[in-house]
Amino acid sequence: MSQTVFCKKYQKDLEALIIPPFPGAKGQEIVQTVSKLAWQEWLKYQTMLINEKHLNMMNPESRQFLMAEMDKFFSNSDDLEPVAGYVPPES
Repeated sequence: MSQTVFCKKYQKDLEALIIPPFPGAKGQEIVQTVSKLAWQEWLKYQTMLINEKHLNMMNPESRQFLMAEMDKFFSNSDDLEPVAGYVPPES
């Protein structure tokens, strides 16, 4: 049986991540407060940000920007950075 976590993005119990996505305290916080579903959605959004904003992950400012956006994403902030070139697929 899968473990569950109360997801701060969706405000309900959902399947938990198995291992922390980062080392240290931030990784533990994510495992304890973010669901597997929310993490997968963040990875898609993160990829769009990296691609559309041409972020260099070797650059500390780019990594700090992504960490700030990640916190906003999981907190359902209205202040998320827009992804200018993204066009959602037609259903």
